[in-house]
Amino acid sequence: MEISRAEVLHVAKLARLALTDEEVEKFREQLSAILEAVGKVSELDLSEVEPTAHPLDLSNVWADDEPQPSLPLEDALANAPDSEDGYFRVPAA
Repeated sequence: MEISRAEVLHVAKLARLALTDEEVEKFREQLSAILEAVGKVSELDLSEVEPTAHPLDLSNVWADDEPQPSLPLEDALANAPDSEDGYFRVPAA
């Protein structure tokens, strides 16, 4: 499936990306190749394949949620360019 230049520009606008003409063409080619590869999946007979969210059976993969001491405030702010009253200080948007 070919994706058009206008579609690439539309996606870039939604993502708030400024693309050069070369980037638009590069992404058009790449996105077209991706859509073509994904389209090949629709050619397969998947009627007997159960839907899955993960290819492997996973059970209880999370560690126990045990309270632990947190990072001391001084350590957390040690590399901050600016801090004030125990908070990161950032420029106003």
